[in-house]
Amino acid sequence: MKFDSPLIPATLVRRYKRFLFDAHLESGEAITGSCPNTGSMLGLTTPGSNIHLTEHEGGTRKYRHALELVEADGTLVGINTGRPNRLVEEAIANGLLGSLGTYQILKREQKYGVNSRIDILLEDPSLGMAYVEVKNVHFRRAPGLAEFPDSVTSRGAKHLEELGDMAEAGHRAIMVYLIQRNDIDRLKICRDLDPAYATAFDRAMKRGVEACAIRCKITPNQILADTMVSIEEPGVNSVN
Repeated sequence: MKFDSPLIPATLVRRYKRFLFDAHLESGEAITGSCPNTGSMLGLTTPGSNIHLTEHEGGTRKYRHALELVEADGTLVGINTGRPNRLVEEAIANGLLGSLGTYQILKREQKYGVNSRIDILLEDPSLGMAYVEVKNVHFRRAPGLAEFPDSVTSRGAKHLEELGDMAEAGHRAIMVYLIQRNDIDRLKICRDLDPAYATAFDRAMKRGVEACAIRCKITPNQILADTMVSIEEPGVNSVN
């Protein structure tokens, strides 16, 4: 996925109220922009960090700039949670997720479960249905190791339970962790920050939910879902 226009370098002053950030452009101009990530962004909000912004001219947007990439731990990190679904769609189309690329029909944001929407629904007359949930990952504490989640996510646990329901109903159910950083070769569930999510993950695996993790290759010009990496958890049902 290439960016529609070149990203704008800036320096982060602060990120606050989950949706906003202040920064200085290279010209010295002080700006306020929108942050397309409502999570904790743990480790990615240090004042003085180099960041990269998209810019939207005209329209009805209150803020012209949006945060896209943060430089942390010597690498670029994508924080925009609006990107992963499209990146996983591209990965499926490019054959990175094995048999998921053989389904004939792909639908987005379909209703299922209890008042939920599945990120991607795959359908095929011979293969049946595959429910694909996508989570954005950017948290790293140890070299090469991504962790999810970076804060408590009851919504994420609910999604795992509903994927388990689909698996027990005879459909394929797949949890995809999309890692938006270059410096990762494996993923673990972050059990100390959200024990309830870890429990939900273990239960989902026992119920037949499949899981995989994809590392992105990130440059100031594009983000590409590039490589499958291992999930270091017992009992994981890998995607084939």
